[in-house]
Amino acid sequence: MPTGSAATEEHAIEVFRQHGGMLRTTEAIRQGIHPRTLYALRKRRAVIELSRGLYRLANLPTLGNPDLTTVALKVPSGIVCLISALAYYELTTLVPHEVYLALPKGRKPPRLESPPLRIFHYDPHSFREGVAIQEVDGVPLRIYEPEKTLADCFKFRNKIGLDAALEALKLYMHRRKKDLTGLQKYARLCRVERVMKPYLEALL
Repeated sequence: MPTGSAATEEHAIEVFRQHGGMLRTTEAIRQGIHPRTLYALRKRRAVIELSRGLYRLANLPTLGNPDLTTVALKVPSGIVCLISALAYYELTTLVPHEVYLALPKGRKPPRLESPPLRIFHYDPHSFREGVAIQEVDGVPLRIYEPEKTLADCFKFRNKIGLDAALEALKLYMHRRKKDLTGLQKYARLCRVERVMKPYLEALL
């Protein structure tokens, strides 16, 4: 039976397992893991540091989307949006090199060493509408629904490019499962109904 530091580390690993294999430093300490134990686990590569202050058991399967997982854990108040949301729903050929994240107006951007973030500030009503909870690597992720994402892309077309919005709309319209009523609802919410109308009519 392990004793001393080995028993302490074994207990810490069990706490990690009980929390899905990932813990932030503050949460680990709250669960009774001493910082010394955490650093010892990192030193012997029993845990890996995904980003500053976020640790994961090393023997777990490789993360499918480490950037989104990290953001979900470290910025739970943010909502994945625009190009990152399009990529998640496979509605773009673009590969985002930053995580596009929505925050309410007035909220200070979080400081993350990794992954890089591109912040978009939304008015309160638009911010809370059309949010879906998806599970990424066992972690709940707040992300806008496809229809809300499309409307947002037209709203922010001057920042992300009209081509990106048009490509996403075209890919969406070729899908068998789509919600045109929901799309029109969010187009009205984002005040882009007139902008989107001719493109929608051309694709119908």
